[in-house]
Amino acid sequence: MTKGVKIIGAVVLLMLAAAIVAVMLNFRTSDNTHIVILQNNKVIYSLDLSKEKDRSFRIESPDGGWNEVKIENGKICIADADCPDQTCVHTGVLRSEGVPIVCLPHKLVIRFSDEESS
Repeated sequence: MTKGVKIIGAVVLLMLAAAIVAVMLNFRTSDNTHIVILQNNKVIYSLDLSKEKDRSFRIESPDGGWNEVKIENGKICIADADCPDQTCVHTGVLRSEGVPIVCLPHKLVIRFSDEESS
C-alpha cells in the first residue's frame, strides 16, 4: 500500500468514527422532563412532564388544522392529526433532545427545553 492510500484509509475511518459518535449523541434519550410546544416559532405551552397528569388536548392551527397531543406516564406524543402525511403521529413519543416532534403543515414543534417550565 502506498502512503496516499493509507492516509485516505485513515481519514475514512476517522470520519466513520466521528459519524457514529455524532449519531449516538444525537439519539440518546433525555433525562430532561421540561418540554416546550411551539407553533409558528412561539411558545404556546411550557410543561414539566414529571408533574403533568395523563391527559390529551387539541392544538388548533391558524389554518384550521389540528393536532391531538397526548401526555401519558411522563411521555408526550402527537396521537392524532389532520395533516396529510401523519409524520408527526408516526414519530411517536419524544425521546431525544436532538430529534423533536414536528408537524410541518401546522408549524408545530414539541421539544425538550433547557429552562424550567412556567
